[in-house]
Amino acid sequence: MTSPAPERHSYLLGLVGQGIGASLTPAMQEREGRESGLHLSYRLLDADRMGFGVEDLPDLLSWARRLGFDGLNVTHPFKQAVVPLLDELSDDAADLGAVNTVVFRDGRMLGRNTDWSGYGRAFRQVLPDRVEDRAVLVGAGGAGVAVGYGLLEQGAEHVAVLDSDPERADACAVRLAKRFGDERVTAVRDLERALADAQGLVNATPIGMLGHPGMAVPGRLVHDGLWVSDVVYFPLETELVRLARERGCRVVPGGGMAVHQAVGAFEYFTGRVPDAERIARHFAELTGTAA
Repeated sequence: MTSPAPERHSYLLGLVGQGIGASLTPAMQEREGRESGLHLSYRLLDADRMGFGVEDLPDLLSWARRLGFDGLNVTHPFKQAVVPLLDELSDDAADLGAVNTVVFRDGRMLGRNTDWSGYGRAFRQVLPDRVEDRAVLVGAGGAGVAVGYGLLEQGAEHVAVLDSDPERADACAVRLAKRFGDERVTAVRDLERALADAQGLVNATPIGMLGHPGMAVPGRLVHDGLWVSDVVYFPLETELVRLARERGCRVVPGGGMAVHQAVGAFEYFTGRVPDAERIARHFAELTGTAA
């Protein structure tokens, strides 16, 4: 983790991304700040609303520092573009080639990644006995690379990567293999064949989210011998998650990853360990899934 932050009680944070108006991150971070005795303000810096693009990132970072921001979360389409602009990367962020958390500290910009760790924490919370399984990862974009990293870091025997763009699947596999070894990750083309040799299936594509209905895999391939995970959390009950539950699969829905991404970012920003269960309860309230 980042070196401990100086003892402070007030923080100004933001989220940089495109089309982020519905993000739950501000509410989660500000609520946890209050519960922790901090004054934490969290702002959305939406590229669509404010009219900036990737080419404007250097100016945006500069102005954020001048205006007193203590850190930024970064999401699509800026996670890769921000990397060369930073003063320091954690080893995992360098491995992934992507940053979702930027900490401004002592005049420097520090790049961190809580996508992979957030996924790993969420997975272990639900399926602690399946961390060494063989898995098929559908989707090799930024989310897919982070999920693959999380699976392999926690001990997955093998991850097979499939994407509608074979070159992207190859690139994802190469990046992960550099860190975890060629024998543990493979780019594949045949989903059915790959699933026959796996115990788990992860959807890391946008398919299933609001505006992108459907499933990234044929329903006939979902059976009760698989555990099924989805990174989509708008809605929490995607078509894939619903079908998997109906078929008797153990399921890891996308909300857990969202919660634990926020947990990791809060700790980087403030130097304080937040209450993960409290954040999860708040997330459930925000999404209308509280018991």
